[in-house]
Amino acid sequence: MCNACVMENVRRSMLSRRDLFRGGAAMGAAAVASGLVAARPALAEAHGTVVDLTHTLDGNFPTFDGNPGILYTSQYEHDPDGYKIWEITFYEHSGTHIDAPFHFAADGASVDQLPPETLVCPLCVVDIKAKAADDPNAMLEPEDIEAWISANGEIPAGACVAMNSGWEAKLGTPGYRNDDAGNFTFPGFAQSATDMLAEMGVACIGVDTLSLDPGNSADFAVHYSWLPSGRYGIENLASLDALPPAGATLFVGAPKHAQGTGGPARVLAVM
Repeated sequence: MCNACVMENVRRSMLSRRDLFRGGAAMGAAAVASGLVAARPALAEAHGTVVDLTHTLDGNFPTFDGNPGILYTSQYEHDPDGYKIWEITFYEHSGTHIDAPFHFAADGASVDQLPPETLVCPLCVVDIKAKAADDPNAMLEPEDIEAWISANGEIPAGACVAMNSGWEAKLGTPGYRNDDAGNFTFPGFAQSATDMLAEMGVACIGVDTLSLDPGNSADFAVHYSWLPSGRYGIENLASLDALPPAGATLFVGAPKHAQGTGGPARVLAVM
């Protein structure tokens, strides 16, 4: 399926499901917020180790639609103005960025409306690198979550669950976004897994790829179920290999512009 066709199908689906999502985001946000009391004891005690999970955003960083995610226009120069200011134009969904509920739900919360309590949370990293090495459109599935729980204990309510597929190693090559035929190709979450995480009261999911859904998804099932529930996602996470499976605390520097469907974010993990 061509990229333009994918986006047109998404547009039509968003319009046809407008009524389905009405009110869902508010209920989901309340449910997430209610789980934070249980999540707070699981926050890591800081020992001075901070890991930056944010890629540097420039005009070459790959984007879903293939357009430059950020553009610079100089407004003032050190010579002759004595100081430097850029005018910056960026697409909300570029670089390491937030997907807010409003991205896929007409009545969903915009990025400035995300409860701040959900932006500081326990981080659980689920490694699916072996699966992704065999299948470039591999999915994080319920059995991966169950294996993580068996090894690390329960996932706290209010946590962020991040997929580590090892896809960051492909950054700087066409393979980060497409296969040789030009098709979207990268790992993501299965809806069955995110439905499971929603029942656990998880606040956020994250991926080290361009999308919460795998590249070969034709229906964006995770976007259409997770985001309208009032929860958010983070795409293009960096440096997940530097983190333990459990024990880190995530700090999400979400943008706060009105009516935002998301936006570039500074994301840090503290251990």
